[in-house]
Amino acid sequence: MLCYWGAQIREGLGLVQPDKVKHVNCGIRSVCPKTAVQDMSAGRSFIGFVRDGKVSVMRLRSEEDNHDGKLKQLQLKNDRIRLIVCGGDGAVLLSDSGKVLIMDKSTVCRPLKGLDNRQVIQIACGDHHSMALTHDGHVFVWGDNSHGQLGLEKDHPGSPSAQHVKSLSGVPLAQISAGGDHSFGLSLSGVVFGWGKNSAGQLGLGDTTDRHVPTVVKSLNRKKTVSISCGGEHTATLSKGGTVFTFGSGVSGQLGHNSFRDEHHPRVVAELWGSEVSQVTCGRHHTLVSVASSKRIYSFGCGIQGQLENEEMIKKSVSFSVFLPTEYNHEYVIAKLIAGKNHSFALFVKELGKDLEPPKSNPIRGILTLNDRMIDCWLSQSDTCSWKAIKREINTVFSSTASLNGSFLKLSRDDHYQTSEDHCGLDFDLVKTSFAKLSENTSLISEVVKVVQQRLLPSLNSNPTGVEALRVYLLLPELIRRFQEQQRTELTEALASKILQLDPDARAVLETYWSRLPEDWLKNVVDLFNKESAMLIEKIAFEGINWDMPGRLEKIVQILHMVYKVCCNTNRNITKSDFIIHEINYLLLMLHAAEEDLKDCCWGDIGLYVEFIQYHDTTLNNLKSYPHMFNLEAKCRLLENREQLGCFELVVRRTALLEDCFHQLRTTDPSVDLRRYWLSVLYKENVSKRTDVNKKDFFLNVFKELCAPESQLLMYNDSNTMGWFPTKLSVEKEKYFLFGILCGLAFNNTSVVHLPFPLALFKKLLNVKPSLDDLIEFSPVLSKSLQYILDYSDDVEEMDMNFTVTWDKTEVELDPAEPGKMVTNYNRTEFVNKYVDYILNKSVEEAFEEFKSGFFKACNGWMVEMFEPEELRGVLVGNEEYDWDILKQNTSYEGSFHAEHPTVISFWKVFEELTPNEKKAFLLFLTGFEKVPILGMSAVKMRVRPLFSFTQDHLPQALTCHALLDLPVYQNKKTLKTKLIEAINHKRGFWEE
Repeated sequence: MLCYWGAQIREGLGLVQPDKVKHVNCGIRSVCPKTAVQDMSAGRSFIGFVRDGKVSVMRLRSEEDNHDGKLKQLQLKNDRIRLIVCGGDGAVLLSDSGKVLIMDKSTVCRPLKGLDNRQVIQIACGDHHSMALTHDGHVFVWGDNSHGQLGLEKDHPGSPSAQHVKSLSGVPLAQISAGGDHSFGLSLSGVVFGWGKNSAGQLGLGDTTDRHVPTVVKSLNRKKTVSISCGGEHTATLSKGGTVFTFGSGVSGQLGHNSFRDEHHPRVVAELWGSEVSQVTCGRHHTLVSVASSKRIYSFGCGIQGQLENEEMIKKSVSFSVFLPTEYNHEYVIAKLIAGKNHSFALFVKELGKDLEPPKSNPIRGILTLNDRMIDCWLSQSDTCSWKAIKREINTVFSSTASLNGSFLKLSRDDHYQTSEDHCGLDFDLVKTSFAKLSENTSLISEVVKVVQQRLLPSLNSNPTGVEALRVYLLLPELIRRFQEQQRTELTEALASKILQLDPDARAVLETYWSRLPEDWLKNVVDLFNKESAMLIEKIAFEGINWDMPGRLEKIVQILHMVYKVCCNTNRNITKSDFIIHEINYLLLMLHAAEEDLKDCCWGDIGLYVEFIQYHDTTLNNLKSYPHMFNLEAKCRLLENREQLGCFELVVRRTALLEDCFHQLRTTDPSVDLRRYWLSVLYKENVSKRTDVNKKDFFLNVFKELCAPESQLLMYNDSNTMGWFPTKLSVEKEKYFLFGILCGLAFNNTSVVHLPFPLALFKKLLNVKPSLDDLIEFSPVLSKSLQYILDYSDDVEEMDMNFTVTWDKTEVELDPAEPGKMVTNYNRTEFVNKYVDYILNKSVEEAFEEFKSGFFKACNGWMVEMFEPEELRGVLVGNEEYDWDILKQNTSYEGSFHAEHPTVISFWKVFEELTPNEKKAFLLFLTGFEKVPILGMSAVKMRVRPLFSFTQDHLPQALTCHALLDLPVYQNKKTLKTKLIEAINHKRGFWEE
């Protein structure tokens, strides 16, 4: 049954004879055609009906022609029509097969050009433009573009053929709608996009500026919008639950806000609040809504020609009930409301019963999306004659970003309606189980790989309009990681390229999505890009030269670095070790080997070696920007193997180390770049000797002098175990600069030194802000007191403390703006933070800045920044993990010595009997270092050889630069022990080679 009311129109609409028309209340008429109306539409010039796949149209009376035309059936050959939408002067038809036909004002129909046999599922018409939504989620437009209603960028001319709205690519649309000269799209997650004419605020963007590209109506985000309707210059949206928003022109009251003002922002129609509206449709100047539960229709807006079903024939700015006969309420339900220029229509269907849902009038079809049921169907039929159909579906879904982005939405509790820049709306568990099932079938996954590689990835939009278009960047890593090695590498590279091409704003949203991924999902993303990086690095290291490889690697590691920063900024449980690429060591080994071989190669091979070195060097230089990808061994190897220009010589007296050292550093030509030289130490007592022994001994002894209390460079904690910069300097400021240079030289020369500073120093050198945890190391008593204040459960004011504190015998106001300010529960965190900041930063700023300047004068900042604070301290200071068993396991023997030699057996027995301090003294005797190198005891490769031409009175000797122990063959274990202890305790000042 069809009811209609409004301006005068041909009796019976041409669907039935005039005597078959039933007159109801206030001008409402109803007809029951023999052939049921499948769909209908009312435009400015025509109304059209679809019955049994056939189309009939009737021209409406106009100012030039004051009578309606006859109902005319269109001749459409074999096309069976499903939908009709009437616009300003014509109409658009959609066939069951998805073909679009255009009817002009003379009712001649022709196929629309430009769709390339795409299957269309929805159509919409404005006054002079039209829209189509395809099965795979693409929007096409044609017609006039005077106000940007086509969404094809500014100044784009109108077009008679279909044009792709590329900016909406990737957005999974649920509906399209067109008004007079404006357009709307609605996504599956309720995100609303508007564009075109905005003279009355009909786009809901808060202004009256036209938009030439689809723009998100942010004020409707998370409102669970389920449908949109556009009028001449106003728009209405319906939310799940029945809330109606209207905006745009209100001159005729068509917004329903009890006023005739325009609204530039979406506003709830208060009169309908709580009514659970089920449909809303906009005419040119009026609006209709229906409430399914009460089977009522409401209208508001222009009613001058009766289109509100209002006897007064006036404009109404509040909702007005359309009174239908009581029997209709019992027998029928409203299937569809249609609002035209001056007419209103309601299409009814028979009610089937309480438990049966009535059929809708031509329900809106949605885009094809991937779901669990579809995958199960593919799996069950992949070996049957249905394979061609399955391939078509795979091709449609996996070639369309919109289809994928509309898949696997988290529907529980309407979670997908919360989609925003902070929330992606995906059901991750469903994605994982679905992709796991898909990967079980070789034929399916092979087809998916082909489509993703050839069609999906090349089509990704670098400047997506909505955040939903970014879901594909979360889905693809989970899919790609299940592919075979070669396919996985190629697709990971392509995906990385597309992520890097994203607009900065879109990339920022993607990073936010990464930060909110489930832990296992995020770990999979890290693993994918890590493994592919490792694979490419291994190929670069061991396969032939291919200059494309470093660039390909750079793209993947950039993505890995982006994820790393996300994890660091959000305190995720992904550890830093998850980002380490151990294969970088291969590059360093191969590069070092090539550089060594270059020294001995013949002239004809030089070019090959040089290119090989450049190839590996280029790769390493790219990777140096990502220190978190280097393991500690690689960082140390990079430090040791870096290219230097030569040696910087320090000539000093043994008896005046610090004095001579400071003098020479002070008078060094400023043009000398200490960062690019190895250090060579010469003693005036024996200038002819230039050995690493001298350098190690120099650093050992000069730092003992520097850090001794007598130097007055440092203040010490209560236990005299840890030093820090003093608040008031007792020595010239320059000495801290020179102190820093010596520390930089030690770092540059990989020398372990005595530097009793807390971790805070190394954090500050790396621009990492120290915290209360770092103060604990230097002053555990004070730190515990400060922590107690933070944890105190009662009123802190009871402690009677203020922001005036004493540090290094100096009284300090932590808040100079408010001297004596009391510590309360509200400001105790501020108090603790200021206290820690004063001790570790402000009080030592003068001394530290000098030290830092000197430090970086002697070593490269980029090299220092390769290390974490803990690692930097380890490089300079070593560690105390004395694993003596590893020392023994790594020891090699030369000459007549071997592991079972009696003297060697006796040596290890004696060693096991040494006290812990004696063992440490032996390590110093052997290596020149008091502590274990940063890489652990495994880095100490001791060599033991017999000492010839000796007597039983000879002591063991050590070459510290080679960790070489010359051990006499003593007659018994007792003698060996006595001589070894005497050797390691021998006060010789400096070792000699």
